[in-house]
Amino acid sequence: MFNKILIANRGEIALRIIRTCKEMGIKTVAVYSTADRESLHVRFADEAVCIGPPPSKGSYLNIPNIIAAAEITNADAIHPGYGFLSENSKFSAICAKNKIKFIGATPEQIDGMGDKSNAKNTMKLAGVPTIPGSDGLLTSVEEGLSVAEKIKYPVILKATAGGGGRGMRIVWKPEDFEEEWNVARQEAGAAFGNDGMYLEKFIEEPRHIEIQIAGDQYGKACHLSERDCSIQRRHQKLLEETPSPFMTKDLREKMGEAAIKAALAVKYEGVGTVEFLVDKHRNFYFMEMNTRIQVEHPITEEVINYDLIKEQIKIASGDPISGKNYFPSMHAIECRINAEDPYNNFRPSPGRITNLHVPGGHGVRVDSHVYAGYTIPSNYDSMISKLITIAQTREEAINTMERALSEYVIEGVKTTIPFHTQLMKNEDFRKGNYTTKFLENFKLV
Repeated sequence: MFNKILIANRGEIALRIIRTCKEMGIKTVAVYSTADRESLHVRFADEAVCIGPPPSKGSYLNIPNIIAAAEITNADAIHPGYGFLSENSKFSAICAKNKIKFIGATPEQIDGMGDKSNAKNTMKLAGVPTIPGSDGLLTSVEEGLSVAEKIKYPVILKATAGGGGRGMRIVWKPEDFEEEWNVARQEAGAAFGNDGMYLEKFIEEPRHIEIQIAGDQYGKACHLSERDCSIQRRHQKLLEETPSPFMTKDLREKMGEAAIKAALAVKYEGVGTVEFLVDKHRNFYFMEMNTRIQVEHPITEEVINYDLIKEQIKIASGDPISGKNYFPSMHAIECRINAEDPYNNFRPSPGRITNLHVPGGHGVRVDSHVYAGYTIPSNYDSMISKLITIAQTREEAINTMERALSEYVIEGVKTTIPFHTQLMKNEDFRKGNYTTKFLENFKLV
């Protein structure tokens, strides 16, 4: 087991990792930018090293500074959390070169799944259902038009290096194809430095359902059931729950088997997710694989009593997994509480939190790094906390969430609490009747 782990991240996930490390008797090193000097992850780690100025490029994405911090503190492993360098194959390789264990996937696994076109081909060969589309990257508008004609409109253009909805364009008819192609390529090139595009059939009224997986260094893999992530805006998740209200026993077993096939196909090492689109007829299609811990991992932990961060660390240290598949015994919901104004198109609202009261009580978990007097920087993601409720049934979990939201007081910045409060009262949501398009018709009052 590791003696000391450096956490190459910030905010709530850095604090979350520190807590598990402490419980495992592992020393921790926090890294921070000058904007995060007063953050709780800096305060609660055993050691802390400043790695640069507020912009991510100079700090949390600064590989030489992070490696230097690990070396001067004698850290023998680095946990990247999510975002930043968590799916950076170059960083994973540099860690290995410097004899520091990267707690995550290998460079080959990250590259194999990071290129979405390549990932899709790998999944086809593994027998995992994929969305009909182009074979690899498109070379021209003409090729794209030919593929679109075969699979029928609507189709969706996707950046091979994409994420977060950037470099994606839906095309409803042939006349619009060339214009959307040009826009998508420009956006992808600017965002990712790679304008490679591929094409897929656009699945209307889909659910976004992901399967949590774990794989070890000995070729064994298991799944830990599903999370429904369909409540999102601009392809950014706002709420997740497990089990999915759309799931059946048969579908859960089939999707779990497919996720394990995906993990075994790339000899996956670590904790990750296989993401699927599920149509209204419960046909499911591979979308992508995330080779890292997910923001929404706590709801899985709560319904199967399983510390996923601990599992990551144990796998990285060489421990085998049991190989057992897990299924939810309770219901959990996570609301992402962001410093955003839901009445103004979720515009970011950085600033100082002047007053804070965090909800508690039975069935409530709050993962957060903020406190009264804390200033939310404008340089990073706007997440304040993850509010999680756990109960025997979905209805009880929703009722507990509604109560917890009513107790949650955050003053000084705008937050998404009003949005989530109204969502809990929404009749369609309470019935589990929603898709990824749900918010297009959701009216905030």
